[in-house]
Amino acid sequence: MKPAARIELFRRLAELNPHPTTELEYRTPFELLVAVILSAQATDVGVNKATRRLFPVANTPRALLDLGEEGLKRHIASIGLFNTKAKNIIATCSLLIAHHGGEVPQDRAALEALPGVGRKTANVVLNTAFGEPTIAVDTHIFRVANRTGLAPGKTVLEIEKELLRNVPEPYRQDAHHWLILHGRYVCTARKPKCPECVIRDLCAWKHKTPGAD
Repeated sequence: MKPAARIELFRRLAELNPHPTTELEYRTPFELLVAVILSAQATDVGVNKATRRLFPVANTPRALLDLGEEGLKRHIASIGLFNTKAKNIIATCSLLIAHHGGEVPQDRAALEALPGVGRKTANVVLNTAFGEPTIAVDTHIFRVANRTGLAPGKTVLEIEKELLRNVPEPYRQDAHHWLILHGRYVCTARKPKCPECVIRDLCAWKHKTPGAD
């Protein structure tokens, strides 16, 4: 995709949704961190249902430690892999208290050192909680980046690096959310909604669904 097309792609997505954000419900960086850890192989809808039960009871590292792993499990049992996630979250709470004064660090290496936190989760927290222009590549962004030709790549890291190179600077802060939402609701995996896609004429995908330009 040529530079002019990239600018136009994001201009249209921005016009459609000027203030994109995560669909995970949170009020603090710590709540966001917990929600993102819970969201692995789970839907945002499912995570929000669980955190609406959990956060009124415990929404700080100390409160979650006091709740304990078994207590946490009771609140998140509706989410896939809840046993592992509970173990990771409790361990993360311990580390936050021991090494970061109970606060979520605004540092990639420190975030990735927390149990249950990989590069994608760290990018989400850095971007959404701290306003850094990072891009967390999930399955939706991986699909959109390859289909459109915006940032083709074979691995998540390849695509992340390509996006950071290719996304025009004025759009970099919100690119993560625009691309996720576009992949979640328009450029879907099985039957993309090409006829109603605002960037269909810019997209390089050869298998557009009927009705597209």
